[in-house]
Amino acid sequence: MKKWFGALAAITILIVLQLTVVDRLLLTGPIQEGPYIHQILILVGINIILAVSLNLINGFTGQFSIGHAGFFAVGAYASAFLVTTVGDQVHQTLSFLPSTGQDAVLLILGILAAALLSGIAGVIVGIPSLRLRGDYLAIVTLGFGEIIRVFILNINAIGGSRGFTGIPRLSNFFWVYLFVVIAVMTVQNLINSSYGRAFISIRDDEIAAEAMGVDTTRFKVMSFVISSMFAGVAGALFGHFTMYLHPNTFTFIKSFELIIMIVIGGLGSIEGSILGAVLITVILEVFRGFGPYRLVIFSITLILIMTYRPQGIMGSKSFLLKPRRVRAK
Repeated sequence: MKKWFGALAAITILIVLQLTVVDRLLLTGPIQEGPYIHQILILVGINIILAVSLNLINGFTGQFSIGHAGFFAVGAYASAFLVTTVGDQVHQTLSFLPSTGQDAVLLILGILAAALLSGIAGVIVGIPSLRLRGDYLAIVTLGFGEIIRVFILNINAIGGSRGFTGIPRLSNFFWVYLFVVIAVMTVQNLINSSYGRAFISIRDDEIAAEAMGVDTTRFKVMSFVISSMFAGVAGALFGHFTMYLHPNTFTFIKSFELIIMIVIGGLGSIEGSILGAVLITVILEVFRGFGPYRLVIFSITLILIMTYRPQGIMGSKSFLLKPRRVRAK
């Protein structure tokens, strides 16, 4: 019960914030640019889910995946297509519920579909590709992300190159940060378990892990699937907030942004993933006023950080993970 006490406390705080602060203060309150600040908070939460899930592969399992935007896209389009297809039927069936309850059911259905399809995509790409290592794995995952994007471009049922419109806005501050808590607590408890020790042993020395009887391919595929499922959840929340999806949102540049987040924060650190997601999202928005010099200044900032802190801001430290204790005989 102690493991989940922090999560329950965080969810309670989210409910209170949603009911008393967020909608009134950020959207209709005295803050002049409330909707803009609200949007940044939502994007920060979505990027936290993506960064924490990617760190499970790159940081804790030691694999190099740069196709995370592909799973992000699968989840976004799967949820949007399901909700726009069955939305009217669900509203009619659940007419006895208030509109907020109907929207919540729709969003949960969309998130489940997104997680399922993204997990299946993770299995499809994971089983053949995770037998590879290093640069070869990076090239395969990068190619997978681009295949997904090109595939979406040629499906007229989900908008194709025009983009997917007419998506209802179902996600908000509460739903996004609820799944932030779920993602962080899931990865934390997973890494603190025997599965997490298997992941870390693969990262530290894959040959030694195989010699000790660890099924490295099985555990690598497992981490890949869990990570892709959370990427799909983030995609569903993103699509139901922006109400519009376009394949150009999910290019390899998005995957590189996520890698920058976990490298800047610290590979193998949950807090580092959170910190990196917050910093990169906010910095990109702060530099937006510099126009064409925005990415130049952003690149210089990254170079300075990596020069003076190459292991990331947090390094591999984590306050959420239990230290390994060695008992002396």
